Amino acid sequence: QVQLVESGGGLVQAGGSLRLSCIASGFNFDISTVGWDRQVPGEQLELVATPTAGDLRNYAPFAKGRFTISRDNDKATLDLQRNDLKPDDTAVYYCYLYQRWSYDPYWGQGTQVTVSS
Repeated sequence: QVQLVESGGGLVQAGGSLRLSCIASGFNFDISTVGWDRQVPGEQLELVATPTAGDLRNYAPFAKGRFTISRDNDKATLDLQRNDLKPDDTAVYYCYLYQRWSYDPYWGQGTQVTVSS
């Protein structure tokens, strides 16, 4: 059974930190394209961050300097460390995965993050 399970969301004050984790099972994780998206209430889904080739990372402008994405292929996990959180970071965060040669992503169930001012 293939699935992505996120954890680590919650309520945090502005300026605080949270670490989100995504555990993948049933995939060839090491050859998959993975990343984090988020959906702010009333807005479209947007990219937060994704690891690209080697040690390269692609971050949305709002995430640069504050968020760090990391993957562990041995554990099939994808983490997102978020620092200096702002109320605008309030959203549901989703882990996604594209299997090799596929254009259809898998999604986790999402984890709610609420940042209070």
